[in-house]
Amino acid sequence: MAERPEDLNLPNAVITRIIKEALPDGVNISKEARSAISRAASVFVLYATSCANNFAMKGKRKTLNAGDVLSAMEEMEFQRFIAPLKESLEVYRREQKGKKEARKDKDKKADSEEQDKSREEENDDDDERMEEEEQNDEEELDN
Repeated sequence: MAERPEDLNLPNAVITRIIKEALPDGVNISKEARSAISRAASVFVLYATSCANNFAMKGKRKTLNAGDVLSAMEEMEFQRFIAPLKESLEVYRREQKGKKEARKDKDKKADSEEQDKSREEENDDDDERMEEEEQNDEEELDN
C-alpha cells in the first residue's frame, strides 16, 4: 500500500493533459484548481476501486474485472458513465484481440519459415546423398 497519502494521487502530467483536453482553447486553469481536480480524481478512483473490490469479494475473487467496475459505477449512481465505459471496453477488447491475432499470425509465419528452412536443408542433404550414391555407383561400374 502507499506509504504517504500523496502516493495515492494520480500523476500531475496526466491530470493536466485530461484537463486541457476537456477545456476549450484559450481557457486557463490555476495551479490550485488543477490540484483540487487531481485530489478529487484520486478520491474517485479509490472509491470506485473500493466498490469494485466489494463486488469481487462477493464473488469470492481477489481479482477485479470489468464487470466489477461496471457494477460499482451503478452502485455509486454513475449510470451515465456505464454506456461509455462499455463502449471503451469493447474497443479495448477488439484492439487486444487484433494484437493477439497479429502475434499469432507472426508466430505462424515464423514457424512456416523455419519449416521451409528445414525442408531446404533436408533437400540439400538428400541431394548430397544422391550425389554420393551416384559417385559410388560410378566407382563400382569402373571396377
